[in-house]
Amino acid sequence: MATGFFWDERCFWHGGGNYALTLPVGGFVQPLPAGLPESPEAKRRLLNLMRVSGIDRHLAMQSAAPASEGALRRVHPESYLESFKALSDERGGELGLRTPFGPGGYEIAALSAGLAESALAAVLRGDLTNAYALSRPPGHHCLPDFPNGFCLLSNIAIAIESALAAGLARRIAVVDWDVHHGNGTEAIFYDRAEVLTISLHQERNYPLDTGNAERRGRGAGRGANMNIPLPPGTGHDSYLAAFDRLVRPALDSFGPDAIVVACGFDACAFDPLGRMFAGAHTFRALTERARAAAEALCGGRLVLVHEGGYSEAYVPFCGHATLEALSGAPVSVPDPMRETVGARQPGPRHIAMVDALIGDLERFFLST
Repeated sequence: MATGFFWDERCFWHGGGNYALTLPVGGFVQPLPAGLPESPEAKRRLLNLMRVSGIDRHLAMQSAAPASEGALRRVHPESYLESFKALSDERGGELGLRTPFGPGGYEIAALSAGLAESALAAVLRGDLTNAYALSRPPGHHCLPDFPNGFCLLSNIAIAIESALAAGLARRIAVVDWDVHHGNGTEAIFYDRAEVLTISLHQERNYPLDTGNAERRGRGAGRGANMNIPLPPGTGHDSYLAAFDRLVRPALDSFGPDAIVVACGFDACAFDPLGRMFAGAHTFRALTERARAAAEALCGGRLVLVHEGGYSEAYVPFCGHATLEALSGAPVSVPDPMRETVGARQPGPRHIAMVDALIGDLERFFLST
């Protein structure tokens, strides 16, 4: 068995629309060549770096079939899928908030979901040790009937529902370390006990009105949702402390059959949409911790699904470090920004503040 890497060139062809960063073009807002920051370049450059370093030769590189209509309907209502498909067939457009797509966007989004779906199924069947899905467009913000935050379909939720429906698993945990709150994944499983959703994110970044620690789930899902809002400026040591003191105990208590990571790299120190100070070494260490948790709890069954990360120059190094830790391949590349990231790490007062916050969250989660 090996580490799988699921990708498809067609996912790089998803269009970002007529935007400048996150602002619709018009009036005094001038166009930008890339449109939205969710462009293909960060992902394509990651793939290029993998080929140049040779780590791709240590991975089971493959594509996958698009998610089927039945798989999509387990998460998204038929009315939304029909509207999406009709606009995609006609000329493309936009249905939600910051989610433009071109002609054929529906098929590309279904393929992105299919990469995550196939990666999870292959790991659960025992065909692969673990896997990474380079899904694009991303998915963790997408609500069942409202796409937002660059996300058109809920890739991870679609993958999980397919796995549960096929009897490949009974309990799955999601750990989301994207810098933005995983509001879509949370909403889809908020009433469910068989899926644990954990989100580590910058407090009040996006969406502005979600991600509070008090949101613990509802009904049968009470206690199966955990939000860990971190203050701007959080760096390497505090991210690892949050994982060790909050995420890992929650995983241990839940006892999943598999762990799925919503793997965003926008908590890196150079991201235009985040204000955190993680580096490539942070994502390596987080992946090592996720892998150790999976090996201890569920036979190593771990799948990482690509979400955000908009520093086209630095995301490839964060992704490569992640794949080094996930696969254990004897290939590494030096981090050209390691010294700069180290110099940007927060001082003792900020670290102490985050440490106190983690302590408060520990006590809160134990009481709820």
